[in-house]
Amino acid sequence: MDSSSKVLVAGGSGYLGTALIGRLVSMGITNIVSVSRNEASAVSLKEKFPTVEIIIGDIVDLWIVKKSMKGVTDVMILSALKHVGIAEKDVRSCVNTNIIGCMNIINESLVTKPDSVVFISSDKAAQGTGVYGISKKIGEKLIEEAERSNPNTKYRTVRYGNVWASAGSISTKWKPKMKSGEEVILTDPEASRFFWTVEEALDLIFECIEKAKDSTPYIPSMKSATMGVVLQACRETWGMSPVKIIGLQPGENKTETMDGKVFSDQVPQFTVEEFKHKFLTNE
Repeated sequence: MDSSSKVLVAGGSGYLGTALIGRLVSMGITNIVSVSRNEASAVSLKEKFPTVEIIIGDIVDLWIVKKSMKGVTDVMILSALKHVGIAEKDVRSCVNTNIIGCMNIINESLVTKPDSVVFISSDKAAQGTGVYGISKKIGEKLIEEAERSNPNTKYRTVRYGNVWASAGSISTKWKPKMKSGEEVILTDPEASRFFWTVEEALDLIFECIEKAKDSTPYIPSMKSATMGVVLQACRETWGMSPVKIIGLQPGENKTETMDGKVFSDQVPQFTVEEFKHKFLTNE
């Protein structure tokens, strides 16, 4: 991937997508297409990166997929319905975006044969407890099948945990409430999750493109933190708000795993101070 590349970022106006486009632009790649459903976010993206071609639409729409992939050399699939609770209730919407949408892009890639198609998966695919995790696992399998069908394209999958401060994450929910002293909700203080920064997530995407040999999920080594540690770090940074414990919700796991073998309570853990230093220093 170089300055002559034309890159499609499906889900380009989201938190990770915007950061990815920024990274691409910094690499000298300006021929970028972004597809997303959120008009307001797409307009903001265009204002930030004027050279980006904006397409408002859904990857479930075949016409949108065909339009966006015309002449593209590389594809990044970030589009996803990723909220575990919503996926459990709105199964059809989750399947449409995370499976059908992914399949639409893959099908078109069998025709256009871009240099690469990179699928952004999740640690939740390793267990497949809920609808979201299962949908991501199926997406991974679709990528593997495409690789067997089209050897002219590099099909790659990146699997990782929680990107801190991404849209809809606990940080975006807790921060305003803690700063105003409002009650915040926590599922289980003993539940543990993998965390890292958006820059680390971007680094892994490009590392996968460079080093991965096939479509087998490319998995990093990640540190974990219990939600109790995360809560304490946030309260010490933003304000000591009261907390309501509600227990794990449908589709959620107490521990996560990147590879189905080693779980988030078995890897190195962030302390409160370490978590604050890495994720909350500039908050």
